[in-house]
Amino acid sequence: MLRFLAQRLAAAVLMMAALSVLTFGLLRLTPGDPVDAYIDPMVPMTEADIAALRTRLGLDRPLPVQYLAWAGAALKGDLGYSTQKERAPVARLLTQHALPTLMLMGTGLALATVLGIIVGIAGAVWRDSPFDIAVGVLSSLGISSPAFLTALLGVFVFSVHLRLAPSGGMASPGVPVTVANVLRHLWLPASLFAIAQTTLTLRYMRASLLEVLNADYVRTARAKGVAEFAVVMKHALRNALLPVVTLVGANISAAVGGAIFIETVFNWPGMGLLLVNAVEARDYPTIMGATLMIGAAVLLVNLATDLLYAAIDPRIRLQ
Repeated sequence: MLRFLAQRLAAAVLMMAALSVLTFGLLRLTPGDPVDAYIDPMVPMTEADIAALRTRLGLDRPLPVQYLAWAGAALKGDLGYSTQKERAPVARLLTQHALPTLMLMGTGLALATVLGIIVGIAGAVWRDSPFDIAVGVLSSLGISSPAFLTALLGVFVFSVHLRLAPSGGMASPGVPVTVANVLRHLWLPASLFAIAQTTLTLRYMRASLLEVLNADYVRTARAKGVAEFAVVMKHALRNALLPVVTLVGANISAAVGGAIFIETVFNWPGMGLLLVNAVEARDYPTIMGATLMIGAAVLLVNLATDLLYAAIDPRIRLQ
């Protein structure tokens, strides 16, 4: 197990290095001059002033030298300063915006996982029933609906017409921030965020459980007179959960894109909104920092998924 962890951590470090190189290179290939983000349009500057600023920022050096200088500072915890947000340190901005994203994604994924497993089990047990058919239709709609469309429809229905939830933000302006206030703003974006993940989870859960329920050992348990509830929950469910665990780990990685849309539509102050604003402002230090933080989170989730997979199925031997 220790050797497996060491191998995975080493691979994660290499992947993080590759991600940083790729992101750094792509940012430099985008049209425009990086120094423009540091120039105040209200302050007149001569060509000599711009050249001096470029030298002070190190943008006059070759790209490999620029990357090594940035990577060396990043290893020390210095991700630079944002070109917006009053030149705030990028590390501080990431810390401030990470918690709202964890709240949104954590709530949405927990809701999607629990609801998807329960509905998937019910669909497999009551196969081809009206309930199963209705769930199949709704899951198809959920999978085929893009995140931005779901978010906009959610705002239109629940915020504009029904007035059951605020249309944006993490808390109401001008009032004390309380748990009830945050939850009132959280439930709608978290629920909309969970739709696609819920439909995928329940479909995988249903298909996997149906396959396991037809296995020989399950038929043997039924032949011995074991109650159907015990057959499903004790004999079949654990093996049926294996592909679902893998899917949940993949969902977390894929959900980053959906979180960006949800946070943008609802003006939720998380990593997704920070990254979108940074791209619009050509804020290179913030883009680099946010990309690396998201990449590190995805790699940690994948590692945790592998460990959980092995814990559920003792037959798996980690090499």
